[in-house]
Amino acid sequence: MEYRYLGRSGLKITEITYGNWLTHGSQIENDVAASCVHAALDAGISTFDTADAYANGAAEEVLGTALKGQRRESLEVFTKVYWPVGPKGPNDTGLSRKHIMEGINGSLRRLQMDYVDLYQAHRYDHETPLEETIQAFADVVRAGKALYIGVSEWSAQQLRDGQALAKEAGFAIVSNQPQYSALWRVIEAEVVPASKELGISQVVWSPMAQGVLSGKYLPGQPAPEGSRATDEKGGQNTISGFMADDVLTRVQKLRPIADELGLKMSQLAIAWVLANPNVATALVGASRPEQVAENVRASGVKIPAEQMSRIDDALGTSVERDPAKTQSPGTRVA
Repeated sequence: MEYRYLGRSGLKITEITYGNWLTHGSQIENDVAASCVHAALDAGISTFDTADAYANGAAEEVLGTALKGQRRESLEVFTKVYWPVGPKGPNDTGLSRKHIMEGINGSLRRLQMDYVDLYQAHRYDHETPLEETIQAFADVVRAGKALYIGVSEWSAQQLRDGQALAKEAGFAIVSNQPQYSALWRVIEAEVVPASKELGISQVVWSPMAQGVLSGKYLPGQPAPEGSRATDEKGGQNTISGFMADDVLTRVQKLRPIADELGLKMSQLAIAWVLANPNVATALVGASRPEQVAENVRASGVKIPAEQMSRIDDALGTSVERDPAKTQSPGTRVA
């Protein structure tokens, strides 16, 4: 397992991070989730990502329990704040000072930890002054409850505005967590150049486009039983945008490229996002321990330029590049 620096900081993280969105506390049983976490540790992953809103707090609880007994200093644990949690009252969402302060305390309680390594704004909050949000994050850092601050799905201008205020408050935003894959490249035109300028790394989610780039979904055929596309608890909705037959047909053109490189298609997809030097780590989840062992083999893989070009040709017009699709909700969802 290889490590990369997170933004312009001294923090090193594994270039593959284990994430538990849509799985822990929701899609799979807790004992299986714990087995996946232990498989990640066995494979050399030391970086874990979760959020308070995942399964309304249950995902943090499962992760915290699974990591219990591990040397805390040898782990990098990330969580997030923004989306509704708890009974979903008017102050149970967003990036107000109240919600951030209560959010970090709730996350630490569920994780059974004294601090998190990275605390992230899960989206941009258009309804709270940015100055209030940044000052609250500064106070979280000063209190020792989070070592670093990141964001998720912020636009280039939001990153610039946030970083300017963060530096005035005595800290720096070190990361952004966007969706990024060979099929979804909306950060490349604006977010990545701004991030390089600002010293911010990408912590990318869905490098396999919700599993579509693994090649297991075939055009004109029903989704495999038990796959994300059949999960009515949330997975089905998140993957729907990639399930068009023309997209699935193009994805199958990647199979011979993966075969040439001695990779599974899932490993090719992860290696592809890691080829972007602004990406610090790729988030991968799992519903079975063996999936973790398979995914970590993408660490350290270098895809030759010829194959990178052929990937572009294979996916063609199915690739989404519109930078306007990097955005946060205009109003909070309560």
